Amino acid sequence: MSDETADTVDLTIDARWLAPIDPPGIVLDNHAVVVNAGRIVAVMPQDEAAHRFHPRRRKRLDRHLLIPGLVNLHTHAAMTLLRGLADDLPLMEWLAQHVWPAEAQHASAQFVHDGTLLACAEMLRGGITCFNDMYFFPRAAADAALAAGMRAAIGLIAVDFPSNYAADADDYLAKGMAAREQLLDETLLSFCLAPHAPYTLSDRSFAGVLTLAEQLDLPIHLHLHETNDEIDDSLRRFGTRPIERLRRLGVLGPGLIAVHAVHLNDSEIQLLAEHGCSIAHCPSSNLKLASGIAPLRRLVECGVNVGLGTDGAASNNRLDLFQEMRLAALLAKQHSGRADAVDAHRVLHMATLGGARALGLDAEIGSITVGKAADLCAVDLADIALVPCYDPVSHLTYAAGREHVSDVWVAGRPRVEDGQLIENNETGLIRLALLWQNKIRR
Repeated sequence: MSDETADTVDLTIDARWLAPIDPPGIVLDNHAVVVNAGRIVAVMPQDEAAHRFHPRRRKRLDRHLLIPGLVNLHTHAAMTLLRGLADDLPLMEWLAQHVWPAEAQHASAQFVHDGTLLACAEMLRGGITCFNDMYFFPRAAADAALAAGMRAAIGLIAVDFPSNYAADADDYLAKGMAAREQLLDETLLSFCLAPHAPYTLSDRSFAGVLTLAEQLDLPIHLHLHETNDEIDDSLRRFGTRPIERLRRLGVLGPGLIAVHAVHLNDSEIQLLAEHGCSIAHCPSSNLKLASGIAPLRRLVECGVNVGLGTDGAASNNRLDLFQEMRLAALLAKQHSGRADAVDAHRVLHMATLGGARALGLDAEIGSITVGKAADLCAVDLADIALVPCYDPVSHLTYAAGREHVSDVWVAGRPRVEDGQLIENNETGLIRLALLWQNKIRR
């Protein structure tokens, strides 16, 4: 085919290896992804693409593995400004004596905007193209994500106690709905209802959340069975474990994203599977707060959809899904006593299509599939620490790190190129973080 008859497109990306995720377990050699108007229009061998398409731009990745953009299924992005504020403490002591007082003093729309902007920069440089957030002032978080050119599922938080943002659960939900209404036309944004946890909401408040979720077809994103203390507290207050309480309230269902889900018995795992719930697995945060190790192998065996999350930078302290992939795979092996418990392809699926499916975005992102948005991440596997390379997906999970991410696209637009952010000035972001550090330290 001559250049005159070739189809003109915006971009072709020629990659040494390509992991499409769907179908699972596949790696394609020397393939091209063809992108036009922000969407994937073809995936084919490079020589075939060169004959069929005339790109306005061609990106050659001769040493790279191309994967879908990573999906961070659970974070509190603005808490990046609290990174390292109070480390090495149990969860409730960390929250009650350090995090909640700091938030009471400093949380504001500006705090959330600036912290989220900083988080977006860190996540994009690490290959994360979409994050599921839970925090106060969701409109400010959405504005920061849009400024960074990043895809985000904005959590509309609800708790029963007052904050700088809202007075009670009804007020939280009303303000969240208003923010959503203002942002419905933003194609990079979606929304979740984000009741914080069973121990911070009454049955009445959960009823309000569930009504909105059913009316608007929104996922519900909440912390669940993170610690034994949470379960003991539920037994004292409600006479049952949290998952059973949520079942009785009608909260369990395909739209539920249960964050952490560390302490589960077999009947609870079956219950989550039967109701089509998803899990946001956050291994680093679970380890750092000594919450425990989630039964990942058993969840997978029972067919529960699992995605990976970083949690907030205050309890991790990195927004790094490469770290979460490696830890998830290694901990599953140790916890189950099986070296094949969760393999490299499975954990990459969790970090991409698993997270997208939990958010109801699997028709849009999560795999390198014709028709989907071109959210893509390129990882350079030619580093001295990464050669030789026998299996690029195994390398991605067990050897590579976010420092090997070279290029990132969101909806076909470059956000990281040759390891450098395109949209945001890193020096300016560092200066902004230091200004907040000085305020919070005082």
